[in-house]
Amino acid sequence: MSISLRDQLLKAGLVNQKQAKQVSKDKQKQQRLAHKGQIELDDSQQRAAQEAMAEKVKRDQELNRQQQEKAEAKARAAQVKQLIEVSRLPKLTTEDYYNFVDDKKVKRICVNTLMRNKLSSGSLAIVHHAGGYEVIPREAALKIQERDPQRIVQMNVQTEEVSVEDDPYAAYKIPDDLMW
Repeated sequence: MSISLRDQLLKAGLVNQKQAKQVSKDKQKQQRLAHKGQIELDDSQQRAAQEAMAEKVKRDQELNRQQQEKAEAKARAAQVKQLIEVSRLPKLTTEDYYNFVDDKKVKRICVNTLMRNKLSSGSLAIVHHAGGYEVIPREAALKIQERDPQRIVQMNVQTEEVSVEDDPYAAYKIPDDLMW
């Protein structure tokens, strides 16, 4: 069998026993450090795994939040649709129209005199529904405005009736055929 390098150097007299032991101790020390370094490497792997798990939990929570927001938006849309369908006034087929502005365009709907007065005074409102427009009472429009403000096309500020006694223009008559 071959003799180890350490034994050969001792036999040749190039190193003494003390130097050989020192080298042996250094080698063992390096092996221990390497082993401890491996343990530290395992800790870093565990840390990386924990970070990855935390990131996954965070991503899952974000996805759950987004799904919950979508479900809430869908529920609000269903509530708005139901409010409009339940409270809308029947469509009329008259030749009297009420003009209003929607998205910088003038639109119109068929109304009678009572509806025109209520739309002007703020008792009724106009909303988007199924590609068209519907007239609904103010109370329903306020509920819709809480859930989806973009659906409200026109809702005038409700005005109080001016009493005849306080009206400074009561003496001036407006012609009946004049429609604004």
